[in-house]
Formats: sequence, structure tokens, C-alpha cells
Amino acid sequence: MRMAPVINLTPEARKRLERMANSNTVSVREARRAAMVLLAADDLTNGQIADRLGVGRVSVGRWRSRYAEGGLAAIVQDRPRGGRPRRVDRHEIVRLTTQTKPPGATHWSTRTLAAATGVSASSIRRVWRAHGLKPHRVETFKVSRDPHFIEKLEDIVGLYLNPPEHALVLCCDEKSQVQALDRTQPGLPLKKGRAATMTHDYKRHGTTTLFAALNVLDGTVIGHCQARHRHLEWLKFLRQIERSTPQDKSLHLICDNYSTHKHPHVKAWLEKHPRFQLHFTPTSASWLNMVERFFRDLTTRQLRRGVFTSVPELIQSIEGYIAEHNQNPKPFIWTAKASDILEKVVRANRRLSSKQNGASSKQNGALH
Repeated sequence: MRMAPVINLTPEARKRLERMANSNTVSVREARRAAMVLLAADDLTNGQIADRLGVGRVSVGRWRSRYAEGGLAAIVQDRPRGGRPRRVDRHEIVRLTTQTKPPGATHWSTRTLAAATGVSASSIRRVWRAHGLKPHRVETFKVSRDPHFIEKLEDIVGLYLNPPEHALVLCCDEKSQVQALDRTQPGLPLKKGRAATMTHDYKRHGTTTLFAALNVLDGTVIGHCQARHRHLEWLKFLRQIERSTPQDKSLHLICDNYSTHKHPHVKAWLEKHPRFQLHFTPTSASWLNMVERFFRDLTTRQLRRGVFTSVPELIQSIEGYIAEHNQNPKPFIWTAKASDILEKVVRANRRLSSKQNGASSKQNGALH
């Protein structure tokens, strides 16, 4: 007669099995297997265990033997099942996804690639998830072609990482054409099982421009809304910065290359106020200006889902957000070194140049 293996449990092993058998988070199968092993350790026969748990005696003998051979790991995971071997070529799926395009489309979907490779859409999805591939998403970029990129980059990053003593570093910019949008119909509030709703169409009630200066040291913001964003409004904002900052501090303003920042009247005013020093970001590198991070928060938290029936209501909302922000400001911490940024830009320029040269060669070949 075939004898069932004897199960001897250490106190630690018994405790782990009891925890698994009584757990609400593990699968029902794992909990039942743990209960089988515990009863087997109490010297119950396979038939007695089967009757008590309502399972087959063969099943009890299988998991009893597997635990005796491999311990807890042997009952947690099933053995590989039989059947036809897998035919999914992961490398080929990754190659097709990253290096080719389907006919009549710009990118692959799980269904189109499954039809092209002869595997299931779920298999394509698993391969994409394992390799971090998301063909349905695309991100925008713009590599700066500024001939003075290196000098400007080192200047601005130096202000972030090593700000000068007895000075304030202010990131300044305009958020122009902020629209006062009113929805055509009132939306429904958030509730269990349903997101908040709002109509896709809207009514325009005018625009405003937010001038903002972010203090790199403490995260406070000086802001002012104006109807336009000419050099006159920029000068008005500079005067506001002059009044709002300690007079014994020199001011380093980080700005983009907008023409109003370099207007002759602005230059004349700056010459009369020597404590102001402007630092311009490279062309197509607005991401170097940390006030853009504040603008993003303002848009996502206050403006994008807001409903405004007039420009004064919009301005009041923006000023309220700035006031709330300044009550408990948190500075944005810049960590990237200029050398690391430059390395990425050089690598991007090299790849862009190689692709442009390849495209030019193909065009020349077609002409000939």
C-alpha cells in the first residue's frame, strides 16, 4: 500500500500556513492548499482531509506530496501546464512596434499588431507592458538651436544651484491669453461611480494676461493680471517687483526672449535701476524657466475646470490662487546639472542630424 508522506512543521512554518489559510487576500486555491497541509501535519489521512474540506482525495495527496518535496513555494505556484509551446516572438514584436508602422496608420494597436503577427492581442499587450511600450502615446519636444545655448544654460543653472549672496533670483514670464470660459450648460458634480461632468463647448468672455515672478529661494510668487502684454505692461510689472522686494537686494530676473523684454524703453528703465539684471533663456528652452512649473499648477488646479462668466471673475480666481499659494509656499528644487542637460541636448542634436541626413539622401536618390 502506498503511504502518504508525513508532514512535520516547524513553529514558523505552521504560523505562515495558518496565516495563509485564514487570509482574505490570497487566492482561494492557495488558502485551501495551506489548510490541507495543516491537517496533514495533524496526522489526518487524505480521506479525512478530503471529507473535511470538500475536495477530492487525489487533490489532497497531490498537494501533500508537493509540500513534502518543495515546502511552501511548491504549493503557492502551479507547475507549468502542458500543451502547445508558446509561439510569441517577443523580440520580433518589440522590433515591429518600435521600427515599423502598419499600412495606413501612424502606429500599431494591439489588434493590428496581433493580426500581423498571428498572436493574440493579450499577448501583444503583455509584451508591451513588459518592455514599457505605449505606441498610442506621443510626447512633444523642441531642441534649442540657440548659438549661445551653452553660455545661457550654464548661467541660469548656476543661478539655480548656486544663487548669489544678498540677491534674489526671480523666474519671470507672462501667461498670455488666459480665457474666461463659461460652459453652455451646468455640469453634474462628482458622485460615487461617476466623474464630474462639464460640457465640451463653452462661451468666451474675454482674456487676461498673468505676469508672474517666482522667487526661487522660498517659492513665493509676485503676480499681476493685465489686459495686454506689451512692453508697457512689462514695465509696469517691473515697477511692481521693485516695490515688492527688499531695496538692499540685487535682483536676477530669468526671462525668455520675448521682444517686449528687450524693448528700448525697457532697456532704458533697467539702466536707471542697476539692481535689476536680466538673464535670458536659450531659444526654444522655456523649460529652463521654473515659473512654467507654477503656471502648470495654476492651469491644472484652478483654470482648466473653472467656470468664469467674466474677466474680473477670472482675475479674482487667479489672484486668490496666488494668495493661497503664498500662504504656504514651497520652492521648486532644481537638481539637474548643466553638464547633464548639455549631454542630452548634444545626443538629441546628433540623432536629429543623422535622421535629417538620411532623409536628404533618400530625396536625392529619388531625384536621380
